[in-house]
Amino acid sequence: MVLDSNNHSVFSMYYHLVLVVKYRRKVINDTISNYSKEMFERIGEKYNISLVEWNHDIDHVHILFKAHPNTELSKFINAYKSASSRRIKKDFPQVKKELWKEMFWSRSFCLLTTGDSPIDVVKKYIENQGMK
Repeated sequence: MVLDSNNHSVFSMYYHLVLVVKYRRKVINDTISNYSKEMFERIGEKYNISLVEWNHDIDHVHILFKAHPNTELSKFINAYKSASSRRIKKDFPQVKKELWKEMFWSRSFCLLTTGDSPIDVVKKYIENQGMK
């Protein structure tokens, strides 16, 4: 097992995050997913978060990431959802027609620790999302 470290600790903290589009609207395509992914990586740097795996279906995204022990996950998730919602609706006007309110993402989210699951198993699960 490879561990991360900082000045005072050694750790391995992986999380599986699922974000759903408001009203489960079917608006996520490869372009919007890639755009969202790039924003996640950019914003994540400021919070000591590293993307491990990303995939999407037409109405939600699955994200596997790792974080530091001092990362405020709820602040990061809210910052990401807010910024990405604003930018997606600005840069992809067709999405605005599907969502009549200001939010792109549903207010809620699912955040799971990977626990004892091997990271490769979680990665494989996320890689297979959206495949029929």
